[in-house]
Amino acid sequence: MANNAFGIDLGTSNIKIYNRADDNVFVEKNMIAIENKRTLFAYGNSAFDMYEKTPGNIHITYPLSNGVIADIQNMETLIKYFMIDLMKGGLRPADYYIAVPWDVTEVEKRAFKDLVKESNVKAKKVMVVDKAVADGLGLGIDVKNSQGVLVVNVGFDTTEISILSLGGIVLSKLVKVGGRKFDEAVKAAVRREYSLIIGGKTAENVKIALSELEAQKCGAVVYGRDIVTGLPVEREIPTSLVNECLTEHFNTIIDNIKVILERTPPELAADIYRHGVYLTGGASQVNNLAQLMSRGTGLKVNLSEHPIESVALGLAKIINEDNYKSVAYAIEGMSK
Repeated sequence: MANNAFGIDLGTSNIKIYNRADDNVFVEKNMIAIENKRTLFAYGNSAFDMYEKTPGNIHITYPLSNGVIADIQNMETLIKYFMIDLMKGGLRPADYYIAVPWDVTEVEKRAFKDLVKESNVKAKKVMVVDKAVADGLGLGIDVKNSQGVLVVNVGFDTTEISILSLGGIVLSKLVKVGGRKFDEAVKAAVRREYSLIIGGKTAENVKIALSELEAQKCGAVVYGRDIVTGLPVEREIPTSLVNECLTEHFNTIIDNIKVILERTPPELAADIYRHGVYLTGGASQVNNLAQLMSRGTGLKVNLSEHPIESVALGLAKIINEDNYKSVAYAIEGMSK
């Protein structure tokens, strides 16, 4: 077994890396800031702090889009710098396990493996793990038995709905709805109702604070630019408006879960009825999503304790436990 091993979960919003050396999961924003189109200015959380505040010569992007790599060059740069940070400045040979979505093409899957190879991080071996399988392990499910398990991972750009059994994926669907769509819905509702333009970060903060605000029975205070006067203003937004604009996207996710359930073999459907839905992913904690999902499907919803890190925690099990090694595979036709 290699001493040096890392498990990488590339999320659109956050990158999660399990480091076997210290048995920890490293979480940073998957963002890069480039100055004058070629110079690295900032990356990770530092780049996110600057987001929506930069001058024209600094360009901040997410190198991932809809669960796949959109900007390979910047993603390679990010991987390299994150690995240098994790290895305290000196890159050493290591094995890498990378989680990939199921419902993408073979070319897109290979791009994930290529990414690690081409990042110059001294990769000895690159193994691929289906994201939903790693998710199941991270949720504490023994994915290698014959029980059917329904895992719903609500991410920043996409929601992956998967049925697992015997260490593999029986059915899976990638839906292009996630945290970003939720934020855009909040921005659109505030603009429509209050003629106020707010930023993506403000919308995200409102979404995150929603359950707390409802408990306190108070609205969300937001700052933005008034469309009519063009001046900066403060407004209090009722939580009912936010809930209303999010419901449409929640229903899209629930409808797609129903589509998957309709195609599920009866024996696996019986298992899923007994166990319920396993809900994880960074955007899964949004207020009322679990309750609406339970109502819409008639199933119990099990919320993840570590929604952001669940895939990385599953990769940790694959790296550390021989019993689960078989769920990782190499993509053929790639240079070793």
